[in-house]
Amino acid sequence: MPIRTNAAAIALASILAALAAGGGAVAQTAPTTAPPIDHGAHHAGHHASMTAPAAGAVPTMPGQDAFGAIQEIVRILDADPATDWSKVDIEALRRHLVDMNEVTLNATVLATPVEGGARYEVSGEGRTLEAIRRMVTAHAREIDGMDGWSVRAEPATTGVVLTATAADSGQAARIRGLGFNGIMARGGHHQAHHLAMARGGFGH
Repeated sequence: MPIRTNAAAIALASILAALAAGGGAVAQTAPTTAPPIDHGAHHAGHHASMTAPAAGAVPTMPGQDAFGAIQEIVRILDADPATDWSKVDIEALRRHLVDMNEVTLNATVLATPVEGGARYEVSGEGRTLEAIRRMVTAHAREIDGMDGWSVRAEPATTGVVLTATAADSGQAARIRGLGFNGIMARGGHHQAHHLAMARGGFGH
């Protein structure tokens, strides 16, 4: 028994000595726990840094569509030395922009598919009705024949009936897909008309 006890004691002493010698290394490699990341605060800070305006930044949006359109025209007129200010009529442009607003936002449209395209019954009351009769008729004349379309506007008691057709099946599908407001937005003549109105030389 004493021999076994001494052997065990010697073995235990060897183990303790080894642990004591390597204790520093064990302490150095012990895992550490990093503080949790606050993702909400992280994203909030990230977005704040992206959206914060630079010092001295100047806003570019006019704040209202019609005002912005008029502002753009006025800048063009100001920059053109040939502008004849005795003929300039910004009020005519303003009235036209009101027409555009009425037709786009307040007109009621009933769409019916027809052979080669679609028929749109566009109706409204009061100021909206007046705008429909001015804008739709004039626009039909502008885009008639474009891309092989046949476009006509016929007066109705409560507005205008706009019919657009094409012999090509792809164009017929395009007419139906665009719908009334898409058809009204076709062509690049709107901006040129706005400038001409402001110069006092054109009106619907």
